[in-house]
Amino acid sequence: MAPDDQLPSPVPRARPTAPSGARPAVDEAPWGRVDETGTVFVREPDGERAVGQYPDGTPEEALAYFQRKFVDLAGQVTLLEQRAQRGAPAADIAKAVASLTSSVSNANAVGNLAALQTRLDALGGAVTELTEKQTEEAKAAVEAALVERTAIVVEAERLAAQDPAKAQWKQVSASLDELFLQWQKHQQDGPRLPKNESNELWKRFRAARATIDTHRKAFFAELDSTHRDARTRKQELVTKAEALIPKGPDGIAAYRTLLDEWKLAGRAGKKFDDALWAKFKAAGDAIYAAKSEIDARDNVEFEANLALKLELLTEAEPLLTATDRAKAKDALASIQRRWDKIGKVPRDKVKTVEDRIRKVETAVRKLDDDHWQRSDPEKQARSEGLASQLHDAIARLERELADAKASGDKKKVADAQEALDARKVWLNALGS
Repeated sequence: MAPDDQLPSPVPRARPTAPSGARPAVDEAPWGRVDETGTVFVREPDGERAVGQYPDGTPEEALAYFQRKFVDLAGQVTLLEQRAQRGAPAADIAKAVASLTSSVSNANAVGNLAALQTRLDALGGAVTELTEKQTEEAKAAVEAALVERTAIVVEAERLAAQDPAKAQWKQVSASLDELFLQWQKHQQDGPRLPKNESNELWKRFRAARATIDTHRKAFFAELDSTHRDARTRKQELVTKAEALIPKGPDGIAAYRTLLDEWKLAGRAGKKFDDALWAKFKAAGDAIYAAKSEIDARDNVEFEANLALKLELLTEAEPLLTATDRAKAKDALASIQRRWDKIGKVPRDKVKTVEDRIRKVETAVRKLDDDHWQRSDPEKQARSEGLASQLHDAIARLERELADAKASGDKKKVADAQEALDARKVWLNALGS
């Protein structure tokens, strides 16, 4: 037969008198006992209380059964204490304390129920502190969440305030998407914000996002229009460039003009730009290829001309050290006549040979300039007049020097000697 916790009413608190033939009372634990009828009592501060019967078992089994019930209650209290220490929601702790208090006060169990009630009372006091702590923490969490969500809105508004013409729209779109993901995650994982603040922030975020969408659509609509105009212009340039191909090298100047116009035509979109440029460049390649063929043929002749001009340079470069002006001029004139008759040399050699012949021409011209400087009648007249003046000055200073020495005036001697020496230097410079 299973244990029966339902006692007949009334159950006396005092120790009953054992009926005739009943089993003797048993006192097996400090917190409870079993009487002769199998009734189990729990000891409480104000006396005993019957908690049930275990008629078909031994007193030890009866006590053990109701002691296990106490252990279960004590385990629930311990678990609740641990939850409170870990910071479980205060409301949940308060509800559990109330439920366990009700269970402990009328528990059909054997054990120190008063101690369990004391622990529950302590938990009730801790709930108040926990509530205050969690309220402060919740308030701080809401304030921090408001700051974080406001920062998301401010960044979205910053993106919306950019100049649409200067914005990097791929980056702006990616940034806005990332901000929206942050917003959603904040709503899911963060604390619940006050309704007014939350709605106001969402309105600002939504307005910023709408502004960005409007600017982006307008930008790309204008860009599409600009691309269409550029495509039309570049297609015209491609047609003109292709028309120059039959002209060969004669079309190069016109093609270069078209190339300048191409650079000013603007972008037509990567896909179209690449395709149109390929056609335009192909036309230019064809034009320059025709020129390259002509250049290749000309270079055969020009190489021979180069060899002849190198021979002339070998003949001309000794004039760099010539001193006879007349002979040098005659020799250079002969070389120049033959140089002009030879004709062109390869393009990459033009500067080299021209620089060498110009160096010879400069040297011969210097011989002529030096001769003119020496034989210039005006210069000679000026030189002779100055020499005459210097001779007169030297004669005068020599007399002054002699007089100064005779008088013994050292300062006059020094001044006269210095002036005399200077005039002699000038006279030597004139070669007189």
